[in-house]
Amino acid sequence: MGHRKKHAPRRGSLAYLPRGRAASETGRIRYWPKVEEVPTLLGFMGYKAGMTHVFLVEDNERSPNFGKETAHPATVVETPPITLFAIRAYTRDPYGLHTFTEAWMKDPPKHFDRVVTLPEHFEPEQILKKMEENLDKISEFRLLAATQPKEAGVPKKKPDITEIKIDGGPIKEQFEHAKKLLGKTVSITEVFEEGQYVDVVAVTKGKGFQGPVKRWGVKILPRKSRKTKRGVAVIGPWRPARVLYTVPRAGQMGYHQRTEYNKRILKIGTDGSEVTPKGGFLRYGLVRGTYIVVDGSLPGPAKRLIRLRYPARPPKITTEAPPKITYISLESPQG
Repeated sequence: MGHRKKHAPRRGSLAYLPRGRAASETGRIRYWPKVEEVPTLLGFMGYKAGMTHVFLVEDNERSPNFGKETAHPATVVETPPITLFAIRAYTRDPYGLHTFTEAWMKDPPKHFDRVVTLPEHFEPEQILKKMEENLDKISEFRLLAATQPKEAGVPKKKPDITEIKIDGGPIKEQFEHAKKLLGKTVSITEVFEEGQYVDVVAVTKGKGFQGPVKRWGVKILPRKSRKTKRGVAVIGPWRPARVLYTVPRAGQMGYHQRTEYNKRILKIGTDGSEVTPKGGFLRYGLVRGTYIVVDGSLPGPAKRLIRLRYPARPPKITTEAPPKITYISLESPQG
């Protein structure tokens, strides 16, 4: 037998480089899908409470378990109503979107001054009139939304502020819809429904500075190796005489923004005691108000802000009706 070249597969994915810390703990949505029907608010947000498991009747006809009761891991997100406190209009040119102007509600809640410097004078009528006169220039409307953490089990009063796009119908109808929503408090039931698929944007759990074994999954070297065992043995060839970006190195791990596509909403409820396990969720506590149960896991630790969006690439085959849940586990996670 001739000499066989040593084969080693590359460790870890290069898809998310550079693995730096997220710029903001509030996930940033860079793409909003198109909606054909009437003007619609395309997103919502909530706070991750924790995980549980549910039993539901499998309603995917192509599944081998169709019609049977199956166990699913599920995440509970507390979603108190959000306040839509401003309309922001955008114009578009070859360089992208530019803020045209924004109209604030008359009297924003007191705790807003924890986040933003409130304008001295609120004159929404004048600005809305300006928007109406320039509708031919405006390409899209987004609403500025603020959470109400004091209504969730999150130990803070400072609201999280995000932008949520309105889409569907001609721009005039979108403007009328935005005007109707300005200053209103919107519940998740007005945006999403049970059984619907959503995309989730959140920042993952931070792990700090980690070595290449934990960060990239490289092999631990044999016991007798010199110098290091939890490192990369050879970090590159003689030529090119530099360390390539593809070589696994130590550095920041976790606290990265991630988007997870097509998470199914299994249940939307208003009484948190239906899903809160005995003794409350670990590191979160009790879910008191409106909540959603999402199939599978979501990025981030408990209390992290979770942004929900209409699906960018929804599954081709979906079931219209929500799944039939037979059991939600309320057992204490600590036994």
